[in-house]
Amino acid sequence: MVPALAQPTEALPRRLRLRVRGAVQGVGFRPFVYRLARSMDLSGFVLNDSAGVLIEIEGGAADRFADAIRPQAPPLARIDAIDVLELAPTGGERFEILDSQSGRTATRIGADAAICADCRSELVDPQSRFFGYPFVNCTHCGPRFTITRALPYDRAQTSMASFPMCQACAADYVDPDNRRFHAEPVACPACGPGLSHSVDAIAAMILEGGIVALKGIGGFHLLCDARNEQAIANLRERKGRDEKPFALMLQDLETVRQFGRPTAAEEALLASPASPIVLIEARAGLLPASIAPGLRRIGVMLAYAPLHHLIFDEIARQNPNCPAALVATSANPGGEPLVADNADAERRLMAIADLIVTHNRDIAVRADDSVLQVIDGAPAFIRRARGFVPEPVDLGIDGPSIIATGADLKNTVCVTRGREAFLSQHIGGLDNAEAIRFQREAIAHLCSILDVRPEYAACDLHPDFRSVRMAEALNLPIVTAQHHLAHVAAVTAEHRLSGPVLGLALDGHGYGTDGTGWGGEMLLLDGARWQRLGSLLPLPLPGGDRAAREPWRMAVALLQASGRLEDVERLWPDHTGATQLASMLARGMRAPLTSSLGRLFDAAATLAGLRLTQSYEGQAAMELEAQVDMVSTMAGGFSIADGRLDFRPLLLRLAERQLSMTEAAGLFHGTLIAGFTEWVARATAGTGIRQVVLGGGCVMNRVLAEGLAQALRECGLTPFLPRLAPANDGGIALGQAACARSVIMNEKNAMEEMPTCA
Repeated sequence: MVPALAQPTEALPRRLRLRVRGAVQGVGFRPFVYRLARSMDLSGFVLNDSAGVLIEIEGGAADRFADAIRPQAPPLARIDAIDVLELAPTGGERFEILDSQSGRTATRIGADAAICADCRSELVDPQSRFFGYPFVNCTHCGPRFTITRALPYDRAQTSMASFPMCQACAADYVDPDNRRFHAEPVACPACGPGLSHSVDAIAAMILEGGIVALKGIGGFHLLCDARNEQAIANLRERKGRDEKPFALMLQDLETVRQFGRPTAAEEALLASPASPIVLIEARAGLLPASIAPGLRRIGVMLAYAPLHHLIFDEIARQNPNCPAALVATSANPGGEPLVADNADAERRLMAIADLIVTHNRDIAVRADDSVLQVIDGAPAFIRRARGFVPEPVDLGIDGPSIIATGADLKNTVCVTRGREAFLSQHIGGLDNAEAIRFQREAIAHLCSILDVRPEYAACDLHPDFRSVRMAEALNLPIVTAQHHLAHVAAVTAEHRLSGPVLGLALDGHGYGTDGTGWGGEMLLLDGARWQRLGSLLPLPLPGGDRAAREPWRMAVALLQASGRLEDVERLWPDHTGATQLASMLARGMRAPLTSSLGRLFDAAATLAGLRLTQSYEGQAAMELEAQVDMVSTMAGGFSIADGRLDFRPLLLRLAERQLSMTEAAGLFHGTLIAGFTEWVARATAGTGIRQVVLGGGCVMNRVLAEGLAQALRECGLTPFLPRLAPANDGGIALGQAACARSVIMNEKNAMEEMPTCA
């Protein structure tokens, strides 16, 4: 006789409280939870509060609900943790979305996101009430960080507070089954913001060769036709931007492929919700060389705001013969911060733009476009701003709250809260009053939206940095961090490395602990302790900061340090300044010393015959990198003694001028890679150290970074590159904060371990 099978029993009802932390407000998380709970026949509630999202669910499928949250979460949600607590069942019958609760903030808002496919479809659908509306958005896209003044992220706390919703938008806003449920920027032509000029007028001005200042998500762009040489020349002249490359805006990936050769990884980055500027290889001859003079790669971004798509559609209607390509550069005249205010735009951009287009939705927080490239198979920041701020860097452990004020170039600030570090958007050079005001704004806003009261300030060692003055003005205990230590510490922090690491700080110029200029350093970092193990051979820096603008000065200094001043007249017979400097150096003129790799790049570019001066930071190095077809190594091109790496033989080879520019560039990069690899291999031999951190502005050189990372792997070492913060000074604030936390926590632990008196 076969026994009867046991009948399955229905799971007993359970009640669970789930605390969800991360970027979970303003991304459609509550309606997602609502729909998921209803589909599982669960009762309970969901609400936003200062810590994130709080959920209570009750029913037989409660366990399955908790397991389904992560894999099914909305596309813009970022879940850091889900804490689960068992409660006694209450016998509820329905699931509700409750009102937000206030309190001390422990959550965060999401970054701004590009228009989603559904909103894009509505934008061109004549049957939609959002047809042609330049501010269409939903919970899956649109502005977040740049319109938010405070948390919790509710409409009243954003710049949409002054736009009461019409009946249709209000119905969408309260309908949990609508993708605009609690989408704080939701609006339509009947109730939302409007433009100062029509889209057809904007398109017409661009096609006529004019320059348009266009208010966007995080600030104003300056737009012009990227095919029009005269328009580009006018933009360069009016903005005072002689040769620095411009970014392009294109409408879709198909158009990107017409003008460039993006890899699959670059296309994925372009099409991501952040929609950053991405460096890709350009197709030769299709666009004016004046867009990115002397470079092979161009910065490209996709249209990310509804208004951008409307402009491209209208340009195509007015000029259907070829796909549109727009120069889209930040509207920041004279090196000042990005313009974001309507009145400010009328005042500061009237001499640049032929048409200034504003709208009446305020930008609460300005943010430039982010810029990235793919290095060694993964994205790496050049500039971190819109689309990524305020996403945090997880430091792995809790610690004191720090405010780090960064560097004076490419400034960002960083605020830590618990185990998270929040880098601000790109601020820029602190060389004018507007930039310093912007830095103050960024500090105040970060502390406000994070509800943080910093306990300590962190800053650079340099006695004259404006960022140091800012740290002093905060009236907090200050921890200083040497510039290149901060570069290494930033990468160490984002990868959460423990134990000793060897760091290469490959950079421009920074103030060293001995008062000299550093920039090509080998550092040993172990928690709060660090040591300088070696450096590039220091060279004279004639003219100080002028040497960064006039690379010929470093070339003459290199020849002087090599006993070859007689070559100056051969190399530059018509350059009076070079011959005069050579004469002064020959008579014993003293100059400060620097171990900077950036200045070594400058010397190489000049000795090889590439350029004598540069109009923007890093120009000579970028153009030298662009000349590389294939790397090669010069036998005897470097030497290592007493921890110092000396590339003078390599540079003297370039000074012979017997190589083509392509050969010289390949030889320089290849020999640098070989020299740094041997330097590191010697330092790590027998120590057990296998973690090698690469930081500093020169790590943005893709040829150098990829070649060095691969060579280190072949030596059995594990290289770590900057990923979550820029390798340049835009990541310094993160490193300063990490250094300060290590020092403070180390001192605290030492105090706790001290014996007490009986």
